[in-house]
Amino acid sequence: MSFAPALRAELIKIRTLRPLLWGLLAVLAATVAFSALAGLDDSADPDFDPLFSAFFGVSFGQIAAITFGAQAVSAEYQGGALRVSLAAVPGRGRWFLAKTVAIGAPALGIGLVTGVAGLVVGTSVLGSRADALTWAEELRGVVGCAVYLMLMALFAAGLAAVLRSGVATLSILIPFLLIVSFVVGNASGSVADFLPDKAGQTVLHETWDGALGPWSGLAVTALWTAAALGAGAWCVRRRDA
Repeated sequence: MSFAPALRAELIKIRTLRPLLWGLLAVLAATVAFSALAGLDDSADPDFDPLFSAFFGVSFGQIAAITFGAQAVSAEYQGGALRVSLAAVPGRGRWFLAKTVAIGAPALGIGLVTGVAGLVVGTSVLGSRADALTWAEELRGVVGCAVYLMLMALFAAGLAAVLRSGVATLSILIPFLLIVSFVVGNASGSVADFLPDKAGQTVLHETWDGALGPWSGLAVTALWTAAALGAGAWCVRRRDA
């Protein structure tokens, strides 16, 4: 089977597995809901960042994104599904590439919708506190939100291919992301700047004072994702189905 039919087959799997669809919708719901709640906080904070406040919910939406990516891959290791997939697509590298695109494309699509919805709701709740944002900053936030959520979904997909378990993947990533975001999230200028979520979320800030800028931060997250996918592809090619 060539790449195009393999991709269509993987997209059908995504479309027909209800938990995966619910996972994508949860990305939108969680991000918008928590962005709205963050905007309701009108406490006087000298470091207030209206752009990050509007996209604050991404810290929670990313949990749904990694769940989507992990489940999409781990489902192949249940009930011998991977053997069936590889019987149809004997080229393991081609199959894993199709799986990766089938995960990344809808994650990017829902990320764009989430970015627009999060911005509209977040700035509406912030009211006049968001007036200082420029259209360029808002556009950067929307695009950055979409790319970041896609990268995190693919990062989880690569790790799930290594671990062969969605539960194990989420057991590692969810505590890791929560610790990074809420415990060392303010430790700018340190190694924390180069962790996948801290680096990628720089694009959601109006200003930044760490080692990375918006796009270099996303590039660091992309490198983490590439490493995870590379390890996942190696495991798929080398291990028995």
